[in-house]
Amino acid sequence: MDKSITKREFLKAAALSAPLASSMSFISGAFGQEGSEDTGPRVWLDMTQAELDTAYEQIVWAPNMQSVLKRLANQNTAALNRLGEPEKYAYGEAADENLLVYRTDRNNAPVHIHAHGGTWRFNSAESSIPVAEPIINAGANAVLLNFSNVGEDGVTLSVLARQVRDATAWVYNNAEKFGGNRERIFVSGHSSGGHLAGVMLVTDWTRDYDLPANVIKGGLCCSGMFDLEPVRLSSRNSWLQLTDDEEQNLSPQRHIENLTTPIIIAYGTRETPEFQRQSRDFAMAVKAAGKPVQLLVAEEYNHLKSWKRSSIPMGSWGMYY
Repeated sequence: MDKSITKREFLKAAALSAPLASSMSFISGAFGQEGSEDTGPRVWLDMTQAELDTAYEQIVWAPNMQSVLKRLANQNTAALNRLGEPEKYAYGEAADENLLVYRTDRNNAPVHIHAHGGTWRFNSAESSIPVAEPIINAGANAVLLNFSNVGEDGVTLSVLARQVRDATAWVYNNAEKFGGNRERIFVSGHSSGGHLAGVMLVTDWTRDYDLPANVIKGGLCCSGMFDLEPVRLSSRNSWLQLTDDEEQNLSPQRHIENLTTPIIIAYGTRETPEFQRQSRDFAMAVKAAGKPVQLLVAEEYNHLKSWKRSSIPMGSWGMYY
């Protein structure tokens, strides 16, 4: 946590959210309050169940969530007005297996694929139009992915992983349709999309899709989750319902041997302690494996703001684009 926040300030902000009622023991414990109820078994690292659940609850750490979401919606509308309607292509047979494309003005330009966030359950490519603007301004084609929502019609996280991989393979095989260079594909994602970007980055493309191992030439994982064990232990699993195989197969940090490209991992200092730790640990694991990685820390940004271009400048991609 950022220790510059006083206990009084934190509790005042936290009081704005009803979901905190069941997590006050964690809030008190986080600031070392004497006499706080810090009982119960430790389920992850040194955290009780309540503490772990709170560490994966964004509104605890971003009490301005509703205000920021409204601003982001307004920014989305403004970006759509500036850029116009995107091209739309299907990469699969399901209704939500499609992607939006905004072209840059360069010929045979790189392709940047983005996976939106929303706890794997919400949002869409149509709600992430502002992401496309700095990408096309940097000289790459922007591809925004649509995919299913976990929990709808029995959809599991494995389905989403398969969809974003299918979409990436489709882009490689069809980039010329929108003037893209399939030999210069990059991916990014924020939050649950950051996890999905990690999944794409550690895919064995030769084994699973009969494509070159280095389909992806660079990746940006912003505020993601890269080891699903603590996620599975948290209250998020009430709707994720992860299996042993999904925990193992869909944890990017456990498959770094398949990583073939430099990556950037980013997070904000106002995010939950677990989201910060997930990014740091993933970056350390990639570095320990002897693979190129850059860790970017956005000071004073919470989870909802950490992906903004003001904190994660597209100039970071200069080495790739």
